[in-house]
Amino acid sequence: MQIQKHELRQEQRLRMSPQLLQAIKLMAMPIQDLRLTIREEIEKNPALEITEDRSSDSYDEVSTQRDEENYFENTSDSGFISGGSESSDAKQRFLEGVLTRHESLHDHLLWQLKLQLLPEEWYRIGELVILNLDDNGFHREPPELLVAEEDLPALQRVIPIIQRFDPVGVCTKGYEEALLVQARQLPDPHPLLIPILEKHLPLLEKGKYKDIAKALGTKESEVERVLATIKTLEPLPGRDFSSEEAKYVIPDIRVKISEGEFVIVLNDEEIPVLGINPFFDEMKDQKEKEIKQYVNARISDARWFIRSINQRNETLLKTARAIVEFQRDFFRRGPKYLVPLTLKDISESIGVHEATVSRITTSKYIQTEWGIFALKYFFTNSISGTGSQGSRFSKEGVKQIMKELIEKEPKNLSDTKIVEILSNRGIKIARRTIAKYRKELGIMSSFDRKQ
Repeated sequence: MQIQKHELRQEQRLRMSPQLLQAIKLMAMPIQDLRLTIREEIEKNPALEITEDRSSDSYDEVSTQRDEENYFENTSDSGFISGGSESSDAKQRFLEGVLTRHESLHDHLLWQLKLQLLPEEWYRIGELVILNLDDNGFHREPPELLVAEEDLPALQRVIPIIQRFDPVGVCTKGYEEALLVQARQLPDPHPLLIPILEKHLPLLEKGKYKDIAKALGTKESEVERVLATIKTLEPLPGRDFSSEEAKYVIPDIRVKISEGEFVIVLNDEEIPVLGINPFFDEMKDQKEKEIKQYVNARISDARWFIRSINQRNETLLKTARAIVEFQRDFFRRGPKYLVPLTLKDISESIGVHEATVSRITTSKYIQTEWGIFALKYFFTNSISGTGSQGSRFSKEGVKQIMKELIEKEPKNLSDTKIVEILSNRGIKIARRTIAKYRKELGIMSSFDRKQ
């Protein structure tokens, strides 16, 4: 009896893995991709249907408003108010606030690298490794050829870090290693998953399940279960970033200030309200075993899908609130008041893993009084200050200050002079860093500006 219970628990875990992976993918989707995925899921699962093609009501409005009320009752700062409903004109402006973007795989990985607390030399090695990846996320050249011999130990430490970035499985030799990296990140993986990927993938690709089962001393049905899990993995982890075409993006979040308080609104108008098809709900108690199993399986999948979307929206809203809380001065006063912020800061604030914060901020945008920004923009490294309060300044904040200084004195303000001005403001920064930031801003040197 105990063995049967163990097998049942193991079987339940295996069924969950594809659903958990689907939930993870939904977490990273912007609105446009989510709409397409919902349409595909409805076509695939007859138990799932649109119950309301919402035009003005928010997603699960009653529970969302209740969640917002609870959140703001528990916060120590009363500077927020619930978004509630807006006028149709305001919503129209929100939906019209689109921009184009193309974020490459390299950009996405370099951003995550910059948020890691690593030795300076490891950053340099990480950049070399990332820029050596092709569109699928695989090494173009062996990474060992990119660094000097004395840097090889550091290289071996950096590669596994990048492999766990989003999308998981990049920075690998090929699809075989990419699948292995992803498999090792799964919660409660099947005990045969890793052995099959390591030693029997060629046989699996040929459909020789019986040979694999014999080699591993297991049932053929167990091999097929492992195959079902493998099919949920991504053999080419970087391909979602490979399109050269710029895409229109719609802000997922809108934040504004009303009567001195922040109003944060989730743009979920483009996401239809989903429910269970009533016909399937009536059929779930069918006496015929096969029909009952099919109906209940489809209903279970539909409910999981709905919960996953609900969880995505809830996590996105919580993340946006936390970002606004940390970056209050930015939202009130502008980009130069951006402060250092890490994934860890947000993850601890809302009680989720750092990887979840990374996924939920991927390809998501927020409309502010100062324009539309990627949520990633608000995560930035710190630059030490020497003011009376030991201030910390963000890289983007320092760049905005530099930009304003140069705009006021465009011709005569040298990098050395900027270092001096910033030092007087309590910002200690090297001249070569000033030169780097100036180039990133697209501003010529003082010598070239005089010409």
